[in-house]
Amino acid sequence: METPRRNIELQRAWQDHDRHWRDNAYVYPVVSRRSKGLSIGVNLNPDKACNFDCIYCQVDRSTPPAVRKVDLDVVRVELANLLDRAIDGTIFNEPPISALPPDQRIVRDIAFSGDGEPTTYARFDEAVALAAELKQARGLDHTKLVLITDACYLTKPNVKRGLALMDAANGEIWAKLDAGTQAYYEAINRPNYPLSHVLANILDAARERPIVIQSLWMRVHGSPPPDAELLAYCDRIRTLIDQGARIKLIQVYTIARETTEPYATALSADELRHAARIIEDHCRVPIESFGGAGIGEGTDR
Repeated sequence: METPRRNIELQRAWQDHDRHWRDNAYVYPVVSRRSKGLSIGVNLNPDKACNFDCIYCQVDRSTPPAVRKVDLDVVRVELANLLDRAIDGTIFNEPPISALPPDQRIVRDIAFSGDGEPTTYARFDEAVALAAELKQARGLDHTKLVLITDACYLTKPNVKRGLALMDAANGEIWAKLDAGTQAYYEAINRPNYPLSHVLANILDAARERPIVIQSLWMRVHGSPPPDAELLAYCDRIRTLIDQGARIKLIQVYTIARETTEPYATALSADELRHAARIIEDHCRVPIESFGGAGIGEGTDR
């Protein structure tokens, strides 16, 4: 049985998604609430470049990046080392990873996430191949390869090649969808593509394999998402399904850490439950809901 202190440590660890581990430039460990264990992040955007400018993003773009380009040779060394430390158990002796309960001390996934949109990386397919190779060499058949994405570039040729490699290596797409209307989407994500483009890309990917939708809901200037927006979102999900999209799960969560815009704040536990109930009742898809104010997931996992 977990003690109250252990629970507090675990909640703090869920909020700590620091992408700097030791001297690594690209690879970092995360105590992931949504993955229910250890997630190993691969940051393909150390330059902090992203095609969205989400109001809830926690990436600090006020300071210059330490590294601007991805060196896949260095990624290989860093990822191999972190996987080996997870397998021999030594990583679980270090905070905040030590907060994980014994039944979650396992590498649940290798996640392409980081400080921007990973599919903007020109060698995305090569990065996926590298991760799949290292995972297979260590017998981590149950460890997933996860792409956390805003879904704007899922039809690019190099990305589609990477997705095919993920399909063969227990891969999973977590596609962002935080709105049901163009106006709310523009207010929340401040994107460089219309919502119709995102939906078309999600449809293209989800016709090929089952995917996860990740949806972050928040207060904006003190107001939770209107029910009309949540219902419009559900309409979008149902339309995708009617067109052939295979959506295996919707993750419903809220803000956990400091945001780009101070007017974007976490929902209360009751507000998050209300949003989750509407989505569950109208989307015809299994959902998982994470946290309330202060203990929800952040913008990645």
